[in-house]
Amino acid sequence: MQVKLASSYGFCFGVKRAIKIAESYENSATMGPLIHNQNEIDRLKNNFNVGLYNNLEEVKKDDTVIIRTHGIPKDDLKNLKKNKAAKVINATCPFVTTPQQIVKKMSKENYSILIFGDSTHPEVKGVKSYGEDQEDVHVVMSVKDLNNIKFKHDKIATVAQTTKKKEVYLEIVNALILKNKEVRVFNTICDATFENQDAARDLSKEVDVMIVIGGKNSSNTKQLQAICLENCPDSYLIENSKELNSNWFKNKKICGITAGASTPDWIIQEVVNQVEKI
Repeated sequence: MQVKLASSYGFCFGVKRAIKIAESYENSATMGPLIHNQNEIDRLKNNFNVGLYNNLEEVKKDDTVIIRTHGIPKDDLKNLKKNKAAKVINATCPFVTTPQQIVKKMSKENYSILIFGDSTHPEVKGVKSYGEDQEDVHVVMSVKDLNNIKFKHDKIATVAQTTKKKEVYLEIVNALILKNKEVRVFNTICDATFENQDAARDLSKEVDVMIVIGGKNSSNTKQLQAICLENCPDSYLIENSKELNSNWFKNKKICGITAGASTPDWIIQEVVNQVEKI
């Protein structure tokens, strides 16, 4: 089996930074999963004794708490620093803190806030929490969702979840401009997402089967698979080499491989080695 790797894939700057931080603080714990990749979380636990807090109640006084790459709600962060008196190490990706600060600033200036993203995603929950008026911070996934929204102001400020598709964001922005007097648009989708998505799109046009490696609960990884499926119907999402199925490769000659922003190189290499043996 011939294997082709995408020209851009895997760990982004924010994830690399967060893992380096976690490795520097042995015997600590992260507030929520540091990244959306269970294999890498297990490695940090086994090699550096980096644990996991599922909620604030688990934190004890003077614990060392690492804030996940996706960030946490504003009040939770304040609680950790004041009420819990914990040592807080903020590993939130700088590309995530940017929309947090934009929402904070624009809502103070009496702009209604619109976030393009998944309302259940921890990054979006964190960004939303920085709005001054939570009833006027709205989250949408598509243009259709705009029909259900009533803004309090005639000025709108919009940001996007860092891993979302720019084409859908443009559709939402265009719809807002047509119906509102003033729209401030902030492009908060990170460059690494653009590069990985474009590379996956190009590669999926050249191969017979496509393997996307990453967490099943990772937004950017699921997005990569959706893009690959547009050009290559045989595109599969796996978390590690154990999930490979030999039936996927029957009568196939070229396999393309890409990986989400939270997928470490060692997992990618294991998949490449396994596919090459098929």
